[in-house]
Amino acid sequence: MDNKRIQIRIPAHLLDQVDSIAQENQINRSQFIQNCIQVYIMEREPHCIKEKLRVGYQIMADLNLRLAEEDCGDELLEDYERRLAEAE
Repeated sequence: MDNKRIQIRIPAHLLDQVDSIAQENQINRSQFIQNCIQVYIMEREPHCIKEKLRVGYQIMADLNLRLAEEDCGDELLEDYERRLAEAE
């Protein structure tokens, strides 16, 4: 892994909390901060997935309604499958 050294500024009281938690978990300050960043990034991912799902459901809603109300002809079904594939 290619590690980069960075320099940040944080309030003393926050650094005290970081050091305390790192010591409790028997890790160093750098590892603690890396873990926090990883957790933050992982927590953001579900929001992106949820947004993609919301948009996909909205796009497909009209087509699903047409499929339910009409005789499911091959052309409509092919359009449905194409739009599903494009949404991925």
